[in-house]
Amino acid sequence: MATIFHLALASEWAAAQQSGAYTTSTLGRTLAEEGFIHASRADQWTGVRDRFYAGVTEPLVLLHIDTDLLDVPVVEEAPAPGVSETFPHIYGRLPVTAVVKALPIPGTTPTPPAPAPTPAAAPAAARPAPQQQERQESFSRVYFREMFFNVAIASLAIAASALGLVLGLAIGGDQAPGIGGLVGLAAGIATAVVLYRRRHARPERPQA
Repeated sequence: MATIFHLALASEWAAAQQSGAYTTSTLGRTLAEEGFIHASRADQWTGVRDRFYAGVTEPLVLLHIDTDLLDVPVVEEAPAPGVSETFPHIYGRLPVTAVVKALPIPGTTPTPPAPAPTPAAAPAAARPAPQQQERQESFSRVYFREMFFNVAIASLAIAASALGLVLGLAIGGDQAPGIGGLVGLAAGIATAVVLYRRRHARPERPQA
């Protein structure tokens, strides 16, 4: 017994079982159109499946055909001019009684094209939260605020010096105005230093 193979659509094989004979030559071609039924040897049918049935979505069956049960000739020949490899061709109707086995083979669905890549969203950690965005200030605003603070504490020191000078004049004497001005200036500078340090004090780090 020699066994040859043929790939068939499951629907066409089911119809053949109803009629008693299979008459499809190959995918999309009938026995009447082609003149014979294409078949393969054991080492050939997977290549035929990959070349000609790769895009088939309908279920397939692999027919195992016993050539001793055929009542029509089987000829080994090239499928087309210029092809050196030969294949078995069945010249006539394939009776279902000659098919000793029909194994289902899933059809191969073409792989859909990959979707176009979309720009990756920035990680959540890299995007500032809404509250953080609200807290972020422009450089110019911070710069002018610091300048205003520095001018204010300098003005405070000058005002304290002027106040000491006025008090010295009120007390009277040759040295009182100078001493009062120096005391007022020292007090103003000390106050300015305290305010500056409080404003720029670093927050304490929590203990681990």
